[in-house]
Amino acid sequence: MGQEIPAMPRTALLAVLAASLMTISQPAAARDPLDIAALRLTTAGAWEGKLEYRDYQADRWFGIPMKVRIEDGADGVTLIRKADFDDGPRVGNVRITTVELLDAATGKETSASFRKGREASLETSSLRLAAPPVDATHWTMIAEADGRDDDRPARLRVTTVRDGDRMTTLKEVDFLDDAAETWIQRNRSTLTRVGG
Repeated sequence: MGQEIPAMPRTALLAVLAASLMTISQPAAARDPLDIAALRLTTAGAWEGKLEYRDYQADRWFGIPMKVRIEDGADGVTLIRKADFDDGPRVGNVRITTVELLDAATGKETSASFRKGREASLETSSLRLAAPPVDATHWTMIAEADGRDDDRPARLRVTTVRDGDRMTTLKEVDFLDDAAETWIQRNRSTLTRVGG
């Protein structure tokens, strides 16, 4: 009928067992590092909060309610983000759909954003961690890109801070058509996870 499998030498069996135990005893981070690709995927789910804009004359932030749904593209590197907010009586409800694709080897993320009544935008950002993550839900990630803001050439920086079920994203701009390096805070979102 079937062939008999030869017995494994005792030393080989002990070596395999020891290697297995060493892997099991390592912390999860040692087996599966919390890299940028893995941390991005932890943002998948339903979020609610506010989108805020800075009024420079009043020197204060003004916010509007916002809902965000982030979906895992099921390939380990793609996220689909749908953001909904009411932009006032003239504009009404707005949905911005963004598809983000990470090149894990280079740390570059290419995103395409779509909003009714506007041209689609395509941007490539370099992603990095501000410091090693504490865990999967406590980290700070920075995205930097060259682009345009207020119809001016600019360096763009978006800092995302994940603190458990809270996520804050701050967009800053440094205009390149002046001599000074001055980062200006443009907008931010403060969100709380409300579902998976």
